[in-house]
Amino acid sequence: MAGVVFGIFALSAVLFYGAFHYLIATQKTGVYPPKHVLRKRAGVLAASALGALLLGIIMYSFQ
Repeated sequence: MAGVVFGIFALSAVLFYGAFHYLIATQKTGVYPPKHVLRKRAGVLAASALGALLLGIIMYSFQ
């Protein structure tokens, strides 16, 4: 069970990294996907990361 919880926390970290990456890309000029698309992708990744983090915390607390 500890491995599953670790995997969920690791997935959360990767998703937060992806959201941060897309937010940084919106600050650059001349990026191909329009900035509103990058912001939308960052929002989806951040929401998914938050959900995974909450799931990991809940699973860790009931272990």
